[in-house]
Amino acid sequence: MKKGKVVGFIHSGITVKNLERALEFYVDVLGFKLLSTQVANSDYIFDIVEIPGLKEINIAFVEIPGGHVIEILEYVGIDTYSGSARSCDYGTGHICLQVENLESMFEELKAKGIVFKSKNVAHITAGANKGSKAVYMLDPDGYIIELMERAK
Repeated sequence: MKKGKVVGFIHSGITVKNLERALEFYVDVLGFKLLSTQVANSDYIFDIVEIPGLKEINIAFVEIPGGHVIEILEYVGIDTYSGSARSCDYGTGHICLQVENLESMFEELKAKGIVFKSKNVAHITAGANKGSKAVYMLDPDGYIIELMERAK
């Protein structure tokens, strides 16, 4: 590009069915910090998303330890559908969280009823993350979250 350029990163966004339930997961279970909540119903938001019939968007910003911010959005006043898909399907995504004591965390989260795509903790034996461990789990709406314990 000749005049514009990317100069930084602001946040990631995840759309959820129920913001309250999502915050219980991201804040209470995973320990993210709740930064703020808001109801977006100003004209500019409708201009950005271009969704006819949208009443408002309930929004929360949460911070992952280390500083990354995630915007969690609940669209209100329209029919919504699950975007849950297989991790190999284009248009999907995931976030990867660096964790400590992955095996213990995996067992504790399973005991709390958290759904995992991975049956066990995988030991990474090749590539850039060789020596690390990882699993895929799902948030309450089916969004994929990877938990990774980096090699020492």
